[in-house]
Formats: sequence, structure tokens, C-alpha cells
Amino acid sequence: MKKDDSTIQKFNSISALHKALGFPKPLHPLVSLVNYADIKTPYEELPKSLLLNFYKISYKKNLNGKIKYGQNYYDFDEGGLSFISPNQVISSAEDEKDYSGYTLLFHPDFIRNYQLNTKIKTFGFFSYSVNEALFLSDKEKQIIFSVFENIKEELNSTIDDFSQDVVVSHIEVLLNYSNRFYKRQFITRKVVNHDILTQLEKILNTYFELEEALQKGLPTVDYLAEQLNVSPRYLSDLLRMLTGQNAQQHIHGKLIEKAKEYLTATSLTVSEIAYQLGFEHPQSFNKLFKKKTNLTPIAYKQSFN
Repeated sequence: MKKDDSTIQKFNSISALHKALGFPKPLHPLVSLVNYADIKTPYEELPKSLLLNFYKISYKKNLNGKIKYGQNYYDFDEGGLSFISPNQVISSAEDEKDYSGYTLLFHPDFIRNYQLNTKIKTFGFFSYSVNEALFLSDKEKQIIFSVFENIKEELNSTIDDFSQDVVVSHIEVLLNYSNRFYKRQFITRKVVNHDILTQLEKILNTYFELEEALQKGLPTVDYLAEQLNVSPRYLSDLLRMLTGQNAQQHIHGKLIEKAKEYLTATSLTVSEIAYQLGFEHPQSFNKLFKKKTNLTPIAYKQSFN
């Protein structure tokens, strides 16, 4: 019987997910490495929306068709690496029936007593959308696959006092390589990334020119990311690579630029300018302006008179 596609199924354990997909019980209750090509449950009975209480790192071999980056679509014939952290909803497309490729699952408790438990929160790609997957070169693919194979070999070996230490170390290596390769991806996709930056500038300019800030308040990172069809964390990481500033800092820079324009070219008061830019309280505007320019708005205005 086909499951209701609108229902989000929550899985608190790796064992429960294995059972739903028709896999054998995991060799370890808190970590497993599977190939989704081995799923036994008929596609029609698979949950279309899942919420996992554990980490999921997947390399999908075939990402056919087009992937959307910013306002444009780009073709990818190769597979991609994606990262899901606990309590994120995963949804599959109707025509997405090719699940082949590695999938590493590990529960937060598996790394709880390790340094990785804190470090993993610094890997921004766990907050990226699926369409912001990491696309690997052949050389990078070999490196990532070798780490997956090492984890697989360790999980299939006899468990001893060092097993968990070794697997956790391999997971950390996998994440460190992924971090390096994402930085490469940001650099090699300059055209795509600069297109996003150009669109961002247009959105911010329009936002202030049409006085949307007066009605909607300050533009947020979430708002900009939604307009650009990227995730907030991906947008911040991309901007940091291109400009050295994250998305919030970029918004603040645009605010100060617009504020200077109002202060020098209009007769608006500081309070009126603050409201015009979307600030609820003029004091917040004064504080930000002084922090960014080392001058109060009034002092900046007086310097031009």
C-alpha cells in the first residue's frame, strides 16, 4: 500500500531506518554505511519525506537533469556529495528512483565524547540545500571513496576497544576533505558565484530604492537567500569566499552605504533615515553606524557641512 506522500516520517534510530528501507540490521546501532541501490522496500512504499535524528552523508552517483544555482540552471552528469544534520526534513522528488551510492549514517551519540562533537558544528555544509551538493573531480572522488571504504572495512571487522576511535577518525577525515573540496568548488565556480553576487546587489538596491525597508523592516539573510534560491548558510559561505564578509556583514555594508547617501544628499533627520532603512529604533541605527564608521550619524553629516 502506498504511503501518504504528505506525511513526514521521523526516525530516531538507524535501526528503524534500516527496517523501513528493507536493509539488514546495522552492524553497529549508532553508525552504518549502506548503498541505497540495495533498498529492498518497493519505491511506492518508501517514505517521501523523512526527518532523521542522526547525521546522513550521501554520495549519489547519478544526479541527472539540471540543478539550480541562484537564478540559473546548470547541467551535472556526475554525482554529488550531500550532508544532512539531525532534525532536517529530507524530501525526494517523484522521479528520483535512483538511490545508488554510499550513504553514511551516524548518531550524535556516536561522536558525543569526541572533539568532533563540537567541531562538526563548524562545517557549514550541513546546512546547505541538496541543490548545493559537493560535486567532485575524479581525483577528489577517489579520495572520498577511499575514506568510505576504510569506514566500511572497519565496520565489517571484529569490534574491539579501538573500533569507535578509528571510525570517528575516518568521519572527521571525510569532513575535512569535504571542507577543502567545497572551498575549491566556490573558487572554480566563479561565474556562477559572481552571478549570485550580482543578483544580490540588485535585490538590495531594489529593496531600498522602492523603500521596502520602510514597510518590511531590515532585509534579513533568510529573505535574501530565499530570493536567490540558495540556503542562508551557503550564501554566507559563498560571500565570505568572494568578499571576505558573510551575508549579514554584506547587508550591514549596504545599509551604511545607503545611510551615508541619505546623510549627505537629503535633509532627512537621523531618526527618519533610521526608519527609512528599516530600523525599528533609531538607537540601533546609531550604534551600527558608529561601529562601522567610528562616527555617529550626526558627526558624519556635520563633516560634510
